[in-house]
Amino acid sequence: MSRWFVSRHPGAVEWIREMDVEIDHWVAHLDPSELSPGDIVIGTLPLPQVAGLQGRGVTYWHLTLDLPADMRGRELSVDDMRRCGVQLQCYQVALVDTWLAPEK
Repeated sequence: MSRWFVSRHPGAVEWIREMDVEIDHWVAHLDPSELSPGDIVIGTLPLPQVAGLQGRGVTYWHLTLDLPADMRGRELSVDDMRRCGVQLQCYQVALVDTWLAPEK
């Protein structure tokens, strides 16, 4: 089992280091082919990617923030993240259905 932290944000990297979470792989972008069943991924990934990982036996922990609109689109410091209630939450994600747009 390996733990992967996926982020390109220095504040997020600093925060997880302060949390004393043991991380084996630090990456800015995840290559799912490098993961094995039983691995743990921590980050902020899109739902379809999370569903795919979980279908392969990977556990996903989401770095969650309650981010106000005026703070979006900029780099956050560790203090900013704390003010936004940063936490890790484990999610189970599965594709349930697909709604296709009608052809025109």
